[in-house]
Amino acid sequence: MKALTFKRYGKNPEIGITDVPRPMLKPDEMLVQVHAASVNPVDNMITSGQMKAVLQFKFPATLGSDLAGVVTEIGSRVTRFKIGDAVFANTFELGTGAIAELAAVPERAAALMPANLDFVQAASIPMVGLTSWQALKERAYVRAGQKVFITAGSGGVGTFAIQLAKHLGAKVGTTTSTGNVELVRSLGADEVVDYKKQQFEKVLQGYDAVLGTAKGDAVEKSIGILKAGGKIVSLVGPLDAAFARARRLNFFLTFVFGLMSRRINNLAKKRGITYSFFFTRPDGDQLTEIAELLRTERIRPVVDKVFPFLQAKEALAYLAEGRSKGKVVVKMSH
Repeated sequence: MKALTFKRYGKNPEIGITDVPRPMLKPDEMLVQVHAASVNPVDNMITSGQMKAVLQFKFPATLGSDLAGVVTEIGSRVTRFKIGDAVFANTFELGTGAIAELAAVPERAAALMPANLDFVQAASIPMVGLTSWQALKERAYVRAGQKVFITAGSGGVGTFAIQLAKHLGAKVGTTTSTGNVELVRSLGADEVVDYKKQQFEKVLQGYDAVLGTAKGDAVEKSIGILKAGGKIVSLVGPLDAAFARARRLNFFLTFVFGLMSRRINNLAKKRGITYSFFFTRPDGDQLTEIAELLRTERIRPVVDKVFPFLQAKEALAYLAEGRSKGKVVVKMSH
């Protein structure tokens, strides 16, 4: 079968569509014929080698961790799904790439697709949906009446996180460029800062939580808009010692990550704020709850551009430009 693979880390990872062996199913897995898969910033971070201390791959490795498709085979222990089911899933760190004709998906990572979405829309959701869900609900404990600041509101995570924060009853602030102000407002953003005209840290205040999705100094600057007791959850770093310990990384990496986050932790502590780096995890039960929000249209998918499978490498390059409004999706040629 064909898949989008890379052969090494660095500036020339040799990304391309190659023939790879058909997945071998474990008892708790199902074989999914992939109809669409979305790309995420972490895919480009992986190929560049930025994540090699944390994520391990055997080369050639199949890229992608978001998919939607149809179950064609089930393992002996699978009970929640049957052949013919339309499912969507996030397979991040589960050892199976998503940008492929077929993928072995653990039952615990999948959910039934909302019937009102097509495969492209469904494939756009798992990573950004689970990231937003876990970061806002489990890490930042966002509740009704609070104020949440989400950097880069028109990006993949941003477009979902704004809607989820609103669903949780929060007031939402965000940054975006001039051309995307209306988009983020339509998703529910209350305070919108056009970063081409204003600096958010000079106009926003009194926030309870920050979800950092944009590289650069925005995460550090967001300390100034938080109340004492506020929380910063960053998807873009710096990595911290707590993250290293949670993943049982060695002493050296724990020390290094501690150094990397020392500055932001010191700045945060002075203001009574907590900082943490966050990595999402696959969770089919949470994805089922997210599917219900999509089915009832309390949250809608935002898809920027769709690339055919044979142009999957170009989809990654387009995402790396950092200008997409919502998600970038690869559609298979079934």
